[in-house]
Amino acid sequence: MEKVTFKSEGIDLVGDVYTSGAGATKRPAVAIIGPMTYQKEQAPTQYAKRLGEQGFVALAYDSRYRGESGGAPRAWENPAHKVDDLKAAVAYLKSREDVEANRVFVLAICQGSSEAFRAAAELGDDVCGLATIAGHYRDAEGDIEWLTQAGRAERKAQGEAAKARYETEGQVDYVKAVDQTDRNVGMPGGFVWEWYQPWADRAQWDNRYAVMSDADLLDYDSINAANQLTAPWLMIHGDNCFLPSAARRHLKAVPDTTKTKVIWDDTPHLAYYDQPEAIDRATQEIVSWFKAA
Repeated sequence: MEKVTFKSEGIDLVGDVYTSGAGATKRPAVAIIGPMTYQKEQAPTQYAKRLGEQGFVALAYDSRYRGESGGAPRAWENPAHKVDDLKAAVAYLKSREDVEANRVFVLAICQGSSEAFRAAAELGDDVCGLATIAGHYRDAEGDIEWLTQAGRAERKAQGEAAKARYETEGQVDYVKAVDQTDRNVGMPGGFVWEWYQPWADRAQWDNRYAVMSDADLLDYDSINAANQLTAPWLMIHGDNCFLPSAARRHLKAVPDTTKTKVIWDDTPHLAYYDQPEAIDRATQEIVSWFKAA
């Protein structure tokens, strides 16, 4: 593993690059973006290690405001900034001497899928292929299904008020990112808390969520980017993953001329974060897809 730093709009982003020491001097590369509130040591590293062993230069990095990367305020979930950071990660990989500059791919997990759609659509031919795993695909219908219409409206209003306080007073309002019972958190639900809380207990992840994030997240969608996607796209999803209806809408929105493949099975959503069998199986599908792209 190689610790690296690169810039996104003047902000230092920190990543870990995994690659095999043997073989060709130049290799294909993969930039990996993780779920909502992620840090690179979580699911992204699971895939980066495996893809490095399979002959890729694999970059797991922290988006700004989280982990080792810079940016303030901390724990701000801003999808537009994550899009820019992913584009910067692709540009960084293209600049490396050990990377085939015309063979750079994007892998996204959970909500990273929504940012990856927009980044890949905007980058066009600079992204040779896209793979999304257990994607949280953002559109208004999905947000309502997740939060209810009233809940979405309430969270958006709270987020806008918090953002106004930040812009006028410099005050950042925080809630927990996850909680076992409290619904007024960034990612409500017991099953999410059960996965993330051990990381917080080990001081390896910050259980904070800037309330103003909801002003940005609930104003963002990825389905319009799906309409513009040209990169070959592999979707790994299923009825036991988050919002399968939103996944289907995004698949339908992609142009007919865009090459796609769907792996749809009964694997539980969070199994793709840390269960070796599910991750190994997904990685093999990703490797095959990228090599054929």
